[in-house]
Amino acid sequence: MKTMTCRQLGGPCDEAYVEATADDVIKAQDRHLKAAVKAGDATHAEARDAMKGRWMHPKKSMDWYSGVKRDFAALPES
Repeated sequence: MKTMTCRQLGGPCDEAYVEATADDVIKAQDRHLKAAVKAGDATHAEARDAMKGRWMHPKKSMDWYSGVKRDFAALPES
């Protein structure tokens, strides 16, 4: 298990996600962003919009995804 934060993934806070894979961390942040925005937290709206919009640009999204996978792999086990 490794830990990444919302901020490390481009978000505005230090919510920590402890997960086994980079994909699991990304999914955890997606859930977090959705819940925060739904609860009215405007500080997370920009990150949520960026996440939704990222997939409209395949090259940009793959660069981001590859970076997250690389950063996750470099982290120590929690």
